[in-house]
Amino acid sequence: MEFKKLTPYKEALKALLEDIDEVEGEVVPLEKAIGRVLAEDIVSRFTVPPFDRSAVDGYAVRAEDTFQAREYSPVELEVVEEIPAGEAPKKEVTPGKAIKVLTGAKIPKGANAVIMQEMVKREGNKIYILRPVAPGQNIAFAGEDVKKGEVVIKKGQILRPQDLAMLKALGIKKVKVKRKPKVGIIITGSELVDEPSEEAFEGGKIVETNSIMLISLVERYFGEPVFYGVVPDNEEEIKETIERAKKECDLVLVTGGSAFGDKDYAHKFVDLKFHGTTIKPGRPIGYGEKVFIMSGYPVAVFTQFHLFVKHALAKMVGARDYEVKIKAVLEDDVPSQLGRHEFVKVHYSNGKARVIKKRGSGIISSLVESNAYLEVPEDSEGYRRGEEVWITLY
Repeated sequence: MEFKKLTPYKEALKALLEDIDEVEGEVVPLEKAIGRVLAEDIVSRFTVPPFDRSAVDGYAVRAEDTFQAREYSPVELEVVEEIPAGEAPKKEVTPGKAIKVLTGAKIPKGANAVIMQEMVKREGNKIYILRPVAPGQNIAFAGEDVKKGEVVIKKGQILRPQDLAMLKALGIKKVKVKRKPKVGIIITGSELVDEPSEEAFEGGKIVETNSIMLISLVERYFGEPVFYGVVPDNEEEIKETIERAKKECDLVLVTGGSAFGDKDYAHKFVDLKFHGTTIKPGRPIGYGEKVFIMSGYPVAVFTQFHLFVKHALAKMVGARDYEVKIKAVLEDDVPSQLGRHEFVKVHYSNGKARVIKKRGSGIISSLVESNAYLEVPEDSEGYRRGEEVWITLY
């Protein structure tokens, strides 16, 4: 038995995403929020910075007092106060006066500029200004960073270190993020072993690698992996494991059993919305009831994850900007056949994309040597060397 009809990739992806709902949110401590997806807009309760502050170590002055300053004819000002870090000024800057400030210090009343300490000479409580400064120079004004009531980070943001820094600056200690969807991972195949050995190879065994790859991919794309182990090619065991995973998880990935071999059982136990698509590699993928029936070969599994599973996970958590796409110039021709959506592994460097020549759904080194992929849609016969194309980094 073989596929009588292949579902076009875009049609299959649409059917998948229409079947996926967002998970609920949960509150986590800020220090545990890295990489999580924000479940609500963050509105600032404060103005940041809360006051005008110095951007440099120097002297707060009236800019107009410095307009005549030249290296050959410096302007003399009197230093009336020195502000320690973290303290507010007690005096004002009046004509002919200056107050020493450190970076981040509150600007004293009367001052409208800060001159860097390298631009003055100091003798006792006198400074001699060697060049003029403009009004506002070297001052970070209140609200320059964030204004009170402003939406600082939008829902769907994948939280980065700099986002956490901003949240802390706003006094936020806990943040609402989307719950990590539980993703069941079931590996099927009686031929699989955990470690390589001469004895295993002589017996026709294969080292199982899909589990560690899928666990890592699920963790990278917002999920919490739940590994159900390697299940032998036994109909009842496979059926029982899939049913258990469906009850315990938000999404289930089953590798092996997606085609029509004598031992391909997995697809029999799921009401599939589609089974067999135009993607290459990995065309036997099927989906239904929140279960993906995937290939057994690792390159095909990797392809199926990127073209289908990661988009499902992103929708579950409402993630924005979860893919990095860039333009690159092809170093090789990329021929393709009309009617198939091809996943082409490339290595991107310095604006150019080199096609990985190694082929085959079991060639893991082709994934290792690549760092991005090019999609060739069904209606294209490929691309020529020298063309600029969009690629997706991974």
